[in-house]
Amino acid sequence: MHPEDKIDDLLRREEEFHDEWAMSENVDDIDVNSLFESFVAFENKYTLEKLGNLKGKKILDVGAGLGESSVYFALKGAEVYFNDISPKMGEFAEKLATKHGVKLNYLIAPIEHLQLHKEFFDIIYCANLMHHVPKQDQEMWIKTMSESLANDGVLVTIDPLKYNPAINYYRTKAEEVRTIDEEPLGFDIIDIYKKYFKTVDHKEFWLTTLWLFISYYFIRRYNPNEIRYWKRIFKEKESQIGWWFNPLKWIDKLLLSLPGIKKLAWNIVIVAKK
Repeated sequence: MHPEDKIDDLLRREEEFHDEWAMSENVDDIDVNSLFESFVAFENKYTLEKLGNLKGKKILDVGAGLGESSVYFALKGAEVYFNDISPKMGEFAEKLATKHGVKLNYLIAPIEHLQLHKEFFDIIYCANLMHHVPKQDQEMWIKTMSESLANDGVLVTIDPLKYNPAINYYRTKAEEVRTIDEEPLGFDIIDIYKKYFKTVDHKEFWLTTLWLFISYYFIRRYNPNEIRYWKRIFKEKESQIGWWFNPLKWIDKLLLSLPGIKKLAWNIVIVAKK
């Protein structure tokens, strides 16, 4: 099969998968604020610390899915460009934006098919997208994002790492709620960011705190092919599980400061400044 045909097949699978996901969701079930402000929102709290005041910033939200992050940024005063491969995700995000009284600019297509303005955006935010990009295309993708950022612009990506065997086992049990083409990242990708950005910081999250996932599977008996664990966490109440979860957060803070342990984290946040 020709390489271009393979990419087209991948994009088609991604679009169909995310269209189906969007049609299974209810706007009234989406808590936009929890994604960034919940006591389990480690990655996005770190992101907000790095980005600072969002008011007036032009933000491209790539692979924005249901639109929670796009709507949140708009509520903070940003000019937001919602991008997703899935038309149904775009329709869902439009309903979510209307519910919250904000306006989004919609770019419904894979990034590969868009002509983005050079040096236009202040921030590009990509949560759980980079590990969907085929390895051979990752450098092209990072280069494109760099070219689309204004001077001093920032690219933020959040993705799973590939090293922890327990996480990889979970992925084999949750095949119906993820696409077959995605591949968790390795630390080697940071070298590509460094080719196109002035400064590149990264931080890893979730290690002992992944006990929450273990409790979902063995104690609460949540079917991993029916419930997306990484979405379910935002429904948790600190008043109910904080007594055991918060001590694990402090243990993670210590352990994930050690170079040899970082590989075992679930997610990596990369913040690259042009």
